[in-house]
Amino acid sequence: MLHGHRDLKVFQLAYSLAMEIFHLSKTFPREELYSLTDQIRRSSRSVAANIAEGFRKRRYPNHFVSKLTDCDAEGSETQVW
Repeated sequence: MLHGHRDLKVFQLAYSLAMEIFHLSKTFPREELYSLTDQIRRSSRSVAANIAEGFRKRRYPNHFVSKLTDCDAEGSETQVW
């Protein structure tokens, strides 16, 4: 039984990957701090955040789908960076 977004396997994976990206980004060149590093950290964390929001809005199909679409977009952005 699900008690919240933290019980979702997809949330757990997204959160774990965001934390891994954060730790890896600490090794990025200092001159990339305000471009690559900042952006990849924000976009990767956004995936888990949007999953959590989508879970809370799951009763409203349009909002739920919108949040999942945002997850897909942020995941793609993370891959591009």
